[in-house]
Amino acid sequence: MEKTELAIDCRGLVKRFGNYTAVEGVTFQLPTGAIMGFVGPNGAGKTTTIRLLCGVLMPTEGHATVLGFDVKTQPEEIKQHIGYMSQKFSLYEDLTVRENIDFYAGIYNLTGTFAAERKQQVIERIGLNERLPQLVQSLSGGWKQRVALACALLHEPKLLVLDEPTAGVDPVSRRVFWQIIHKLAQEGMTILVSTHYMDEADTCDYLGFVFYGRLIAFGTPAEMKAKENKANLDDLFIYYVEREAVDDPRNKGNR
Repeated sequence: MEKTELAIDCRGLVKRFGNYTAVEGVTFQLPTGAIMGFVGPNGAGKTTTIRLLCGVLMPTEGHATVLGFDVKTQPEEIKQHIGYMSQKFSLYEDLTVRENIDFYAGIYNLTGTFAAERKQQVIERIGLNERLPQLVQSLSGGWKQRVALACALLHEPKLLVLDEPTAGVDPVSRRVFWQIIHKLAQEGMTILVSTHYMDEADTCDYLGFVFYGRLIAFGTPAEMKAKENKANLDDLFIYYVEREAVDDPRNKGNR
């Protein structure tokens, strides 16, 4: 795989906070236009890794490029070319859907005819026309996340980063959300998403299993299930959790 085809090239990434190692030697390469799922227990290091790749945190060691930009020397360039949303995206609940979209268009410095056209494209893509006059606080969790996704797409990012975007969202809304995600990927957008839902993870092009700050497995869902001889990702996840708990470096001093 040529480097020019990589949206993310991550090699030996480490992040320490004092004596605590949150991310330890993470290495993977994600091709452009693919969907990668990050899977692992709470506290495994998924969000810290994502923040490193978004240029929000500075790595302690290692090297990574995102969309060709170096995370250490070009973090601002990375931020300009990615869209990011989390489980608790910072929508303004006392504003309407349209007002939130207008506000974030301003944050991204979108102006004039381009801004108007881009906002309408995103509104139609996400299916928000009938929700525009509603206050965000009156929306369900699923609709709030769709509004958050619309805001993250306004500036036409090349990479979309989603940190547990459907946690606590009802099954129907999750399905609609992921239909949108797969359509974006088909159109060439690269997507990095962390999730606890194995049905979501199974639809990703690549998966990374993260435990105790380490990326312990990376590949396609089919490859990973075949390697460990597991019928589904739920069984594979349980297998990894049980195996890694035995090898938890934090337990070594207690044995």
